[in-house]
Amino acid sequence: MRCSSCNFENEPDAQFCEECGSKLVLACPGCGREVRPTAKFCRQCGTSLTGQAVTPKPPPLPLSPTPASYTPAHLAERIRAVEVTDGERKTITALFADLKGSTALIEGLDPEEARAIIDPALQLMMDAVHSYDGYVAQVLGDGIFALFGAPIAHEDHPQRALYAALRMQEEMRRYADTLRAKGYPPLLMRVGVNTGEVVVRSIRKDDLHTDYVPVGHSTNLAARMEQLATPGAILVTEYTHKDIDGYFAFKDLGQTQIKGVEDPLHVYEVLGAGPLRTRLQVSVRRGLTRFVGRRSELERLRQALEQARAGHGQIVGVMGEPGLGKSRLFVTAQKGSARLSAL
Repeated sequence: MRCSSCNFENEPDAQFCEECGSKLVLACPGCGREVRPTAKFCRQCGTSLTGQAVTPKPPPLPLSPTPASYTPAHLAERIRAVEVTDGERKTITALFADLKGSTALIEGLDPEEARAIIDPALQLMMDAVHSYDGYVAQVLGDGIFALFGAPIAHEDHPQRALYAALRMQEEMRRYADTLRAKGYPPLLMRVGVNTGEVVVRSIRKDDLHTDYVPVGHSTNLAARMEQLATPGAILVTEYTHKDIDGYFAFKDLGQTQIKGVEDPLHVYEVLGAGPLRTRLQVSVRRGLTRFVGRRSELERLRQALEQARAGHGQIVGVMGEPGLGKSRLFVTAQKGSARLSAL
């Protein structure tokens, strides 16, 4: 049985996860209620469990959750290993996500029943963040605040944030269909993202709480994007857009006056993943600088290509430090010819 907290694969008869110690509970695929491993039908909704994929049910979120209570064990271990210098400045991508319509949905419901509806939505948000090595800094009632790029550093933190946001919306649409089938109005989610600087001061090893100070409007702008977003949408600022244009498809919403910001800010809506996947592809689209030097290397590549075209197979190995220009060398050597593969 796979643990829903840390994804560790346990033995079928396990009651607690051998990796993180979480209680392993099975859930009905129809209504999500807990079921026994030997049950043939759900006692709540009558769904047949024979041959069904009965999934592990995540444990309920604590009433006042700390990062340590919801961060998967493998990420928690990496965060605890991070050495933080007091006052360290980092460029990060902040993400805010919340549920629209949750108040109307749970109005009049028993508190336990309300939590049974909201908690899975929060869990899928956090799972999306954790799947891209993001850090959920806070759980905010019916939403979350997450950071990408700190405490765990990644060069591509803006891309990770948007991939997580797209996954959230996809999973939320599925969850909304489940709620609709049970007679509840569907939940909708809105997401705001911004890239900027923060000063990281410390990480408490006991509960994984990170002390940080935003530089300027870095995190506030992400919250403003969330508030501007329509239900089901993902909005980003121009600061995030300029770093990942090409990796994703955007709709330009034009300049918008943001509360607390003097000048209007360009805002974009994320429509989905774009056609480009690598940094080199994005650079080619934006326009490469003039290629200088490497004449002998280019000549060897072209000779190998001509021999391959003549029926004599060739293997060319190119070695060098990261960022030295290996990929650019191959792009320049191709220039409309057959594709070269670097091994």
